[in-house]
Amino acid sequence: MKVIILGAGQVGTSVAESLVSEKNDITVVDFDSGRLAYLQERFDLRTVIGNAATPSTLRRAGAEDADMIIAVTQSDQSNLVACKLAQSVFNVPTRIARLRSEDFLQDESLLSTDHFAVDFALCPEQVITDYIRRLVEFPEALQVLSFARGRVSLVAVRAYEGGALVGKPIRALRDLLPIETDARVAAIFRRDQPVAPEGDTVVEVGDEVFLLAAAENIRPVLHQLRRMVNRVERVMIAGGGNIGIRLARVLEDHYEIKLLESHRERAELLANELDDTLVLLGDATDEELLEQENISEMDLFLALTNVDEDNIMACSLAKRLGCKRVVALVNRRAYAEMIEGGPVDIGISPAQISISTLLAYVRHGDVAEVHSLRRGAAEALEMVAHGDPKTSKVVGRRIDQVDWPKGVTVAALVRNFDKPIVVGQTDDWTSITRYGEVVIAHHNTVIEAGDHVIVFCTRKKLVKKVEALFQVGFHFL
Repeated sequence: MKVIILGAGQVGTSVAESLVSEKNDITVVDFDSGRLAYLQERFDLRTVIGNAATPSTLRRAGAEDADMIIAVTQSDQSNLVACKLAQSVFNVPTRIARLRSEDFLQDESLLSTDHFAVDFALCPEQVITDYIRRLVEFPEALQVLSFARGRVSLVAVRAYEGGALVGKPIRALRDLLPIETDARVAAIFRRDQPVAPEGDTVVEVGDEVFLLAAAENIRPVLHQLRRMVNRVERVMIAGGGNIGIRLARVLEDHYEIKLLESHRERAELLANELDDTLVLLGDATDEELLEQENISEMDLFLALTNVDEDNIMACSLAKRLGCKRVVALVNRRAYAEMIEGGPVDIGISPAQISISTLLAYVRHGDVAEVHSLRRGAAEALEMVAHGDPKTSKVVGRRIDQVDWPKGVTVAALVRNFDKPIVVGQTDDWTSITRYGEVVIAHHNTVIEAGDHVIVFCTRKKLVKKVEALFQVGFHFL
């Protein structure tokens, strides 16, 4: 597939890296010759210097025979104009745009073919906000992801001394859970190396364990590997940018929020727009300010400024002053890998998180969902099984009959999305109903047509092999 990526920033670079590894023909356009030179040194791709929102630049990039344009520059206007030109001038079949402004996202008609002709709009700030919100809900987790329209949760935790499953084989998990609860250890990373999650694999202290279960069962499952911490009640956010304000809006109805912003005009705007958030003018690396605002009583500190070094420093300081858990937004992948597990509990790579939804769209067909794991080193896929036993390599077969590549684990299946399932009750005894039957995968589980199959790949290069397994043969009608 011939793909043109407009913008060589963090998101554009991450997308280029992912798509080049899948043997696509990639061209990257940007004003910055230094960024383009860096990409050419690392990857097998073409680069074009120029304005992404002009016909001449798009023509030089090969738009006349491109299959897809991914516009991820820093400018919403440039991205929208580029998509419109791609549709009206070059007839590019698929057009993706990164958009930050809520004005465009809230009015879908603006993105229709009659207007800006955007097939898929990506808002990294909203994706990251949703990601952090799930971390707030599961404070013991390193990563929280959802699949199959929210029916399945995948949670990464660090196994701790005294955990019920620590020192025991994985097969013991079923004996530790309530009778009607099932779960799967999808993967284990030990000292940054993948360990095959077989039934006799023993969980060790410090292992990074990826657990998968129906969303309603994930908490009792987590309890077997990770000491449950108190519910988050007090949160301090450093940085009132696009992500900071979005997150405050989402959290302020449920938590006590303090937001630190170092620029006076921005702080005043935040104070006017947020209803129940205490906005403070000040620098998150100011020790006296943190102590004055009782950082030691905070359950969670989130450093979300645009400067990696400030985020790392602020988190280190907050942790030293007694904050229970600290999370830093870190654009440089090397920084995120270096700091996590030290003074910073979790380092979040915005580019790796935000491109997951984009990759799912790029690979659409058999791929319903894609999540980047361990800062891009691994991936979890939600694949849709099509066809029948004659035309498919997976449909109608037990999981142990499929030739899965080494390093691939099938964790769960979700089927019958039209079937109501009672998963619990509210405080007033009202039944909680969800749609979709969750089947935790075992060796004798049979994959049926239409199943959404959750697959864990310990290495990114395995993704193409998994996708090939789910492709329907020529004779399928």
